[in-house]
Amino acid sequence: MRRSMKTRETLETHVKVDLELDGSGKSSVNTGLGFLDHMLESLARHGLLDLEVEARGDLEVDDHHTVEDVALTLGEALREALGDKSGIRRMAHAMVPMDDALATVALDLSGRPYTVLELEFDDAVIGDVKSQNLGHFIESLAVSAGMNIHASVRGRNDHHKAEALFKALALAIRDAVRVEHGEIPSTKGKL
Repeated sequence: MRRSMKTRETLETHVKVDLELDGSGKSSVNTGLGFLDHMLESLARHGLLDLEVEARGDLEVDDHHTVEDVALTLGEALREALGDKSGIRRMAHAMVPMDDALATVALDLSGRPYTVLELEFDDAVIGDVKSQNLGHFIESLAVSAGMNIHASVRGRNDHHKAEALFKALALAIRDAVRVEHGEIPSTKGKL
């Protein structure tokens, strides 16, 4: 069973993540940020991940610390659930349209964190999350999971752009973690 439970406690947040890679898309998410909950539920549903997230953060300050620490904790859980990554596909990509929006995500579970983002949002805030923190979520996830992510999105409606982005991320993760063989997917023999 490829599963991990991780907790992160700081003076700013308390985050608990329970992740099952070989799930059915079930989720229970409560971060105190409705829009982040919606994005994480979409990530679980389309990634076929079973995901529980409980987070309490200093939302009286703003959403930044909660968004960041949820991403860091989720990335740690993903990294641990993958173990030595034997047999996984490792690299994957997805392109998702949502009405006017089109998002593309390509990723590599290489162990080497890196992000290239082309995300343009018109509004400063989507729901109760600053749009700039969506890119920060992707960066934080990449760092803690040891993942290389290239992501871009275009369109007119910021909600559609964000949702297409998280759906594309979900599909790419779902494909990359898929077990296809019994080997470490690297010429180095280790990831």
